[in-house]
Parts: sequence; C-alpha cells; structure tokens
Amino acid sequence: MIEIMVLYYSQGGSTAEMARTIARGVEEIEGVEARLRTVPAISTVCDATAPVVPEAGAAYAEHSDLEECDGLILGSPTHFGNMAAALKHYIDGSGSMWMSGALINKPAAVFTSTASIHGGQESTLLSMLIPLLHHGMILMGLPYSEASLHKTTTGGTPYGASRLNTDSNTPLDEDEKNLCLALGRRVAETAVKLKSTS
Repeated sequence: MIEIMVLYYSQGGSTAEMARTIARGVEEIEGVEARLRTVPAISTVCDATAPVVPEAGAAYAEHSDLEECDGLILGSPTHFGNMAAALKHYIDGSGSMWMSGALINKPAAVFTSTASIHGGQESTLLSMLIPLLHHGMILMGLPYSEASLHKTTTGGTPYGASRLNTDSNTPLDEDEKNLCLALGRRVAETAVKLKSTS
C-alpha cells in the first residue's frame, strides 16, 4: 500500500477540514492510503509538554511517519504570511532525514487557510515549499486544467490548495473542496507512478 502523509497544524479547525478533504482525494486513487497527522502547539512555557496522544483529531506526527510515507501534503494556517511556528518546529527537527536523503524524490504539496482575502495565502504556501526543496522532494501545485482555479472567488492557487474562511463555522465552498480533492489525487497519482518505476 502506498501512503501519503497529510500533515497539518490547525487552531480553529479550518486547516483540519482541508486536511480531511485532501485525505479523501488521496484515497480516491486505488492502492493509496492517507496518513493524517498533526503537530502539537508550541508551548510558551519551557517546561510544558504536550500529551502523547491528542484529545481529538489526528495523532501527532513522528518523524518516522515522514520517512515511511511515499509522499507528503503539508498544511498550515497563515501566520503573518508564513507557516505556523508549530509546523516549522516539526520541519526544523527533520535534519537527520536531510542528512540521509530520506525524502529525496518523494512527491509533495502544500495547503493553507486564512481569515482575510489578503491574509498571505501564496506567501504561506511558498514558505512551506522552501524546506521541501531542501529535502529534494518533487513539488506539485495545482494546474490551471483544474476548472475551479478559474472560478474561485475565495481560495485556490497554482502553488497549492487554499481557502478563505472569515467565519470558522463556514464549510469549504465548492471550488475550495474541488481543489483540495484534486491536490490529494494529484500527489497520490504521482506517488503511484514513481513507485511503479522504481
């Protein structure tokens, strides 16, 4: 079974909803399974520790999850046009995988959510792509053959899936949902092709 890790950090649930939708897109491809994971919040108290298992939602990611998977789809809310510190902390701890080349040639993509139309969707996506380039991953975006990229008035970019969520109770709109599913499918399809040639 080919596994794609959908790794995210979410505060209000918006990014988590995207992650679950992307995971559904991954699993639309035969022979591929999504491994949904999150990261704990960064503590402002030095001696605080996060529980081993989150109280709800996806399990916390270990670096072994990343090594074991055949691809990665990384998601974060926009924090001043950048990825959240909690996700950056996890990525910053992946130096041993960089040294060993464990992620080279694995497909990867990114997604984000923001609460304002100019909240930094594209710069956040770009901030998440940089460490993946350093790892030698094969980066994937969304091609303009996806009809929703032409119609969306909220989220969606060629750099990856995004959403505009000014109210945390608002579900993904149809275009955002379509683009999340498409991103999941695209990474899964690419992982299948890469696996068949190795």
